[in-house]
Amino acid sequence: MRVRCFLYVTLIVLISSCKKPYLPPVVSSGNSYLVVEGTINGGLDPTVIKLSRTVKLSSNASTNPVTGAVLTVEDNQAGAYPLTEITPGSYSANLSLNNSKKYRLRIKTPDNQQFVSDFVAVINSPSIDSISYKIAGNGLNIYSNTHDSNNNTRYYRWDYQETWMIHSNYASFFKSNGDTVLGRDMINDDINTCWLSDASSNIIINSSAKLIKNVIADNPVTFIASTSEKLGVKYSILVRQYSLTSDAYNFWVNLKKNTEQLGSIFDAQPSQINGNIHSVTNPSQSVIGYITAGSVSSQRIFIENRQLPNWLAISGYASCTLDSLLYKYYPPGARDPINQINQKINYNKGATYPEIPVNAIGKPGSNPIGYTASKPECVDCTLRGTNKQPAFWR
Repeated sequence: MRVRCFLYVTLIVLISSCKKPYLPPVVSSGNSYLVVEGTINGGLDPTVIKLSRTVKLSSNASTNPVTGAVLTVEDNQAGAYPLTEITPGSYSANLSLNNSKKYRLRIKTPDNQQFVSDFVAVINSPSIDSISYKIAGNGLNIYSNTHDSNNNTRYYRWDYQETWMIHSNYASFFKSNGDTVLGRDMINDDINTCWLSDASSNIIINSSAKLIKNVIADNPVTFIASTSEKLGVKYSILVRQYSLTSDAYNFWVNLKKNTEQLGSIFDAQPSQINGNIHSVTNPSQSVIGYITAGSVSSQRIFIENRQLPNWLAISGYASCTLDSLLYKYYPPGARDPINQINQKINYNKGATYPEIPVNAIGKPGSNPIGYTASKPECVDCTLRGTNKQPAFWR
């Protein structure tokens, strides 16, 4: 029995010692594929097409926008509509689509590579019935609801843009011009209240093709944890809805499987992602993307903290402290005072890592003898967002 055990253990050791790390070819592949994102939008919102190239998994870069390209929307009756680059890799134009025509996208990259999408019919999205939310024990679930009584489509995709209000840990009523401390303009230079924004990164799709009625109810859009800073003050989400053809829907299904549902032997296995964009210059070259045409419907909701349970948001300010700094400070045992305001706040007079003044120290109506102050990340919310209220905010 002991001999058997010894042989068994020896076999296990030998097998484990022969293991070699396996690096999938995609990790070291030098190919850089063109990625095309967007919809030819004929509604009130502009058409926005984003161009980028894939990056290696080992790369530190998360995005690789394609700038300086020439993009044109074409119809099947020789009409052409140029797009303008508005930000690096994003191309836009306001278009009015004719439902009787078909449309496609033509791309010419700076290296003279040409790509074109298939002509597609215009499919306008029905209106979103509502965006709703339900409170769970550990957070907030947000849903979309829609239907199409005309049965123009049974395939849908959604994305969203979320915005939320934050407050820095300390409200600053003063600022330094580098040489001295001045009162802050709290109307035009408030750095206590800001707005942060983020866009969806997951693929949200659904279909009513197998349902009797063309109704999508309580379709999950996103989940926000109860501890999220997004729910600390006020939160808003704009959900956009797109109508798809069955081919476009299958493209997004495969893309979702390949990007979000891999990781274990029980998950869907990688599959070829076939879009409707092709290289004219090199027909064997792969392109990632699927262009559709039609109007996009959208709806925005607001959620205030007072509408939610007494959740405690994690703000990231737990380590913030408030210093008391004086114009004349006598260190222990010193006969001559030092100016802590110059040392810690006025960056032209010695402050290497300047703090931001918060409140004045001294008797009301008299000149301050100093200021309370803290690190910029505890006071200045513009380090993370914008203090300009969005036009849609209410």
